[in-house]
Amino acid sequence: MLHTIIFDLGNVLIGWQPRALFEQVFETREEVDYFLANVATLEWNEKQDAGRSIEEGTRELIERHPEFEREIRIYYDRWTETITGPIEGSVEILKQLKASGKYRLLALTNWSHELFPWARETFDFLDLFEEIMVSGEVKLQKPDPAIYRLLHERFDLQGYGGCVFIDDSLRNVEAARREGLDTIRFENPEQLRRELRERGVEI
Repeated sequence: MLHTIIFDLGNVLIGWQPRALFEQVFETREEVDYFLANVATLEWNEKQDAGRSIEEGTRELIERHPEFEREIRIYYDRWTETITGPIEGSVEILKQLKASGKYRLLALTNWSHELFPWARETFDFLDLFEEIMVSGEVKLQKPDPAIYRLLHERFDLQGYGGCVFIDDSLRNVEAARREGLDTIRFENPEQLRRELRERGVEI
């Protein structure tokens, strides 16, 4: 029987789209595509999620791409503009799960420890979680197997039986599955509700 539900946050409960910012910065879609694919890449951003300071990450990227210094600085100076707001259907599911009183609710997110306090202040529904493990705080990140093992240890998940992990990233759910977690790859709130119901969750 399902008793613990573990949520990713970005693009499951909270929209995150760097394009939302950089479409305001660059004049063309092609410039946005190039910058996000070749300069401020997901791989670069993930190092901040894993605990590297924003100052160090920014300095390192400017050294490699000095011609984009202005845009690189904008990435974190205007970072909140990459957050597109709550994903309302998912938030409603979270609230219903909490209201039922039947489930332990945890979150596991790749997020810079310097930036996550803003999210806590901005999105009050995060208070519905028993605990949130933030990659930048533990200096590990999905899909590293070590972060799932730390989650298991810290929250006494007892072999993952009765747990399900929800994430929008295929590599993250595949890594969690290899560790023994039941997983749902998030596509949209309606699909999430359906898959939870298939697991016996009454929402």
